[in-house]
Amino acid sequence: MKSFLQYVAQDLTRKFGNNLSRVAVVFPNKRAALFMSEHLASLSNQPIWSPAYITISDLFLRHSTRQIADPIKLVCDLHRCFTEQTGIDETLDHFYGWGQLLLSDFDDVDKNMADPDKVFANLRDLHELDDVTYLTEEQKQAISRFFGNFSDDQNTELKQRFLKLWSKMSNIYHAFNATLQAQQLAYEGALYREVASMTDIPFEYEHYAFVGFNMLHKVEQQLFSMLQKQGKALFYWDFDQYYTKPSVDSQVNEAGHYIVQYLNQYPNAFDNQDKDLYNNFEKKRNITYISTSTENAQARYISTWLRENNRIVDGRRTAIVICNESLLQTIIHCLPNEVEKVNITTGYPLIQAPVASLVTQLINLQTTGYSTQRNRFRLAQVNAVLLHPYTKYISETAAALHQLLNENKKYYPDQHTLGTDSEMQLLFTPHSNHTELLEWLCKLLQMIARVADEKAADPLFQESVFRMYTLLNRLRALVESGELKVDITTLQRLIGQLISSTSVPFHGEPAEGLQVMGVLETRNLDFDHLLILSCNEGNMPRGINDTSFIPYSIRKAYGLTTIDHKVSIYSYYFHRLLQRAGDITILYNNATADGQTGEMSRFMLQLLVESPHTFNFKSLQAEQKFTPFNPQPIQKSDEVMKRLMDRFSCTGSADELSASNAFPKLTPTAINRYLRCPMLFYYNYACGLREPDETEDDTIDNRIFGNIFHEASRIIYTNLMNRNRQITKSELAALLKSGVEIEQAVDLAFEKELFKIERSQAGAAQEHPLNGLQLINREVIIHYLRQLLEIDQRLAPFRILGLECDVIANIATSNLTTTIGGRIDRLDQISEYNERTGKQEERIRVIDYKTGSKRLKPMTDVEAIFNPDNVAEHSDYYLQTFLYGCIVRASSKLNPQQLPVSPALLFIQHAGSEDYDPVLLFGKERIDDVEDSRQQFSQLLKDKINEIFNAEIDFTPTADRQRCASCHYRLICSKSS
Repeated sequence: MKSFLQYVAQDLTRKFGNNLSRVAVVFPNKRAALFMSEHLASLSNQPIWSPAYITISDLFLRHSTRQIADPIKLVCDLHRCFTEQTGIDETLDHFYGWGQLLLSDFDDVDKNMADPDKVFANLRDLHELDDVTYLTEEQKQAISRFFGNFSDDQNTELKQRFLKLWSKMSNIYHAFNATLQAQQLAYEGALYREVASMTDIPFEYEHYAFVGFNMLHKVEQQLFSMLQKQGKALFYWDFDQYYTKPSVDSQVNEAGHYIVQYLNQYPNAFDNQDKDLYNNFEKKRNITYISTSTENAQARYISTWLRENNRIVDGRRTAIVICNESLLQTIIHCLPNEVEKVNITTGYPLIQAPVASLVTQLINLQTTGYSTQRNRFRLAQVNAVLLHPYTKYISETAAALHQLLNENKKYYPDQHTLGTDSEMQLLFTPHSNHTELLEWLCKLLQMIARVADEKAADPLFQESVFRMYTLLNRLRALVESGELKVDITTLQRLIGQLISSTSVPFHGEPAEGLQVMGVLETRNLDFDHLLILSCNEGNMPRGINDTSFIPYSIRKAYGLTTIDHKVSIYSYYFHRLLQRAGDITILYNNATADGQTGEMSRFMLQLLVESPHTFNFKSLQAEQKFTPFNPQPIQKSDEVMKRLMDRFSCTGSADELSASNAFPKLTPTAINRYLRCPMLFYYNYACGLREPDETEDDTIDNRIFGNIFHEASRIIYTNLMNRNRQITKSELAALLKSGVEIEQAVDLAFEKELFKIERSQAGAAQEHPLNGLQLINREVIIHYLRQLLEIDQRLAPFRILGLECDVIANIATSNLTTTIGGRIDRLDQISEYNERTGKQEERIRVIDYKTGSKRLKPMTDVEAIFNPDNVAEHSDYYLQTFLYGCIVRASSKLNPQQLPVSPALLFIQHAGSEDYDPVLLFGKERIDDVEDSRQQFSQLLKDKINEIFNAEIDFTPTADRQRCASCHYRLICSKSS
């Protein structure tokens, strides 16, 4: 089937021969020009003079002395006029969205050549409208209905605010246009109106062929009429009799609403009754409707559709039309490898390009990421910049710097620390105002573009960076000229809005390959194979809303664009696209989630009811397989056993092992991981996959909170031990009364554990002043320390044997010889009355501090410690403390007198009562001495170690699936099965 442009090309050569140099072909957009050139070239076997191809916008621009200002400047100038005329001090970023709306209203008023003073008449002064002789009866009724909504008895606040704004609309309009006129600038509607109002325009060409237009604004009609009177105009209308001929009730399909009006006013260059050209819709064809459950499922269907019916081979005769342009990225990835050439007309959203996230993170670095109080950056925002894939184009040291900062927990790095080279010094230079910020962003983008060009980066990379640079550079020029006056916060929001509304244009040869396009780009083009995606109500017609400062009734009365116009326009696009296609497939999303209505377009329903075609209905179902989480055991292969032995095994005598190992090979943590889940032990120790460190900023989680408390208590008791190894009531009372030493200890602990700074003395000025949440945590820790000291005051006098002391012992089983142990928070010796013996006895306590809130449930006996089912009840606390107690009990160095040893867990939050006792229990019995159960504990411990290192016993997943929910290895575990 011949395309519409082929018919136009034939008619032009018939009328003007091979010399079309004095002819200008005017299109609604630029897309059709290359197709037109190819058709003209194919009609002649000799060289021809090509016509000029211009858009309707170009035609107006060529006859005006003014230029169309860029959208950012227009809104900036409009904002200034708005504030001057209304006295409303609205920030630019808040104004920007509805400033675009106001600009759209002004544009519509001018394109339809309406009188702005009458459109924006003050509704309070209704007497001004007494003379309505210029209005038609329909306009009078429409305005009367609108005025009825603003009767005097409805004096609402909303009405008052609306009328106040409306009363200034005319002033804003005139002030805005005067401002632009003084700069020789205009918005599109104002420029069109100026040209259309001219009485004598020196047209450049002898003939103007207007091809494929639909709805015409008054300014366009004025220009058409002007050229028509001069005998210079040709009109080529693209339509089908299906939607232009009247129905039984004399109504015309909304798709042909405008064409029918213009055919008499601007006669068609073709015969309107030509059945080959204008009666294609009556030719019956099969149309396929496919419903899908997701948007992305439609994109994934593309490869299947293209491989059928010679659609790939037919190249440019095949088109994929996207009603929802956010699908573009998915569509690009779903194109099959067989598609060698593809032309994409719709722009790539800039917000989806990596450069958008880079700019966002750079701005965050300079705002929330920089502390003016400390003159330092925050690690979280620094990490976001350093880890961005584009940062490597700024400096190759980014990865090394990231590792250094996070290993040393530099939560507040300064500029000197970050400036590892000149590029990093530029990257981490703080900027206090928006002018410097924009200049800094532009420099960084220039640097990235230069390095990326040297490394031959892909075109989309280069184009997106260039597009972003252009946007920011334009903002910088407006700021430097004083036209854009905003603070950094407002600028940040404004940049975000601009990025979200900007796209990266694709460049290519439209006349070749598969065509991927938006709905607007299909004008004047015809295809044999057509796939329309996301043809849902809300997408087709798209953006059909009446959001405007000008009410619908006023719009209708003064001939402005209404929602009815927009529906008719999209109906024309839809029907015109289908009228010559023979192979049509239309997809829509039938889901109601994610903002989708789940309804096919009204045009699809209309086609289904009114057209003569046959329809195939299909449903595209994603193959959904439920894969239960069912991890399988992992065998202890030779490689696994070798890794475990390299990690944990020791050889030599007991004395040699003790002397050569400063820290134990095997810890209670490792055994507890195995008890919680053998797979957890496998991934952590056999595979070497460490659980992530949670913190990259200065927030205080439970782990850091506990570390600060432990360190502060160590400092306090170390100072007490240095004065007197015997801790007395008077010393603790003095400490509690003063409170200074407690606060100093907490401050030193904060510096060490949170900011990784070691200080030699208390009372030194803090390098990092604490923020609000940190100050709250500081007060809580001080409270906990005072509570600990009050507990110890009731217990005193007692002796501290060790703080944060390491204990280690040798252990040999049939499968492993190693060292085991860990670090005790506090080892002390107390004297207390034993009710069973009736004597005052000395006893050693192995104490582990706990700052959590959960109360500990006592274990029933020693065996319960090694029962995996008790992990949820914190049997791991028992295992750790009991192990340390057994080591101390048997140590001649730590316990030369062979005193009884009690394992204790001191829960600070629950230690306020007078009778609080931290010593662990078996059932209701206190463990006064681990010696009573040491042999049994040691044997159970060896049995568990033998199980862990037995090559015949697989690593099996835990039976308690609730533990898997919070496991860091969950995804790996499910895939390994």
